[in-house]
Amino acid sequence: MSLLVNGSDSCCGRVEIRYNGQWGTVCDDNWDMNDAAVVCRQLQCGSAISAPHSAAFGQGSGSIWLDDIKCSGSEGTLTQCSHKGLGKNDCNHGEDAGVVCSGAQNISLVNGLDACSGRVEIFYGTWGAVCGQSWDIDDAAVVCRQLGCGRAVIADGQSLFGVRGNVWLSEVNCKGNESSITQCSQRNGNNCPQSNEAGVICSDYSIRLVNGNNDCSGRVEILYNGQWGTVCDDDWDMKDAAVVCRQMGCGTAVSAQTSAHFGQGSGPIWLDDVRCSGSESSLTQCSHPTIGTNNCGHSEDAGVVCLQGICNFFPVVLLYLYEIFS
Repeated sequence: MSLLVNGSDSCCGRVEIRYNGQWGTVCDDNWDMNDAAVVCRQLQCGSAISAPHSAAFGQGSGSIWLDDIKCSGSEGTLTQCSHKGLGKNDCNHGEDAGVVCSGAQNISLVNGLDACSGRVEIFYGTWGAVCGQSWDIDDAAVVCRQLGCGRAVIADGQSLFGVRGNVWLSEVNCKGNESSITQCSQRNGNNCPQSNEAGVICSDYSIRLVNGNNDCSGRVEILYNGQWGTVCDDDWDMKDAAVVCRQMGCGTAVSAQTSAHFGQGSGPIWLDDVRCSGSESSLTQCSHPTIGTNNCGHSEDAGVVCLQGICNFFPVVLLYLYEIFS
């Protein structure tokens, strides 16, 4: 169990964890934004804004439970991250670690097909909408990021997802790189036509290729709800690989690898039984069971090799052959 102490609210402060019935602190050796991200997620406090060192929120007391923490950022709790072992440290309370998070999740998408599409609603005591006037893709990008829903695909300002009637925010103007919509320029108030309530459609995950020769070959991994996971190779074929290569901007598919060809991943297996026609623009558009539903192990992690990856590698091969035979 974790909490934040001595901050302005429950989403910032000195990091403390409870172990064997006793509260203690965390040493700031190697403390960084990946570690802070895990704390903010665990406490449902949004995204990490900073990872203060040197007892920025005052010195704690009692045990220093964790030291030399090294998180990837996707773990569910701090104890799942690499560390010396509970209670093992070479620190003092002048090195107590802290966290500042963007705040408790106070935003949701309503009336969409899933949790990553719909009318944007903000909670200020009660739920209210966001005015769609001046609403654009930069604003939508912040909402999608805040909800862990990948990138913004559509920014709707014409009440595509229905009308709530009461509007909490208007004239929202985000740069697109903010971690929360509350960090954007905005105006409170209900002066907004009901036909102009804001909505978004997000791609519910980002995608990457891992452990290949380059960015266009490797194990397929997707980011969903802030956590990277893999894809099972059940029914994995060239049509599925074609969609991944297109989505990655890596040209056409050369091979669809199975049986953890690029090594076994870790964390959730987000997709299983993926069946693409090959013409989809992202894996989310292909047929598959509910995300997270699978009967697989990481020995079945799927991979791809795209043509762009081979093209990037080909000049190196030619140079090598030239040096041998010249």
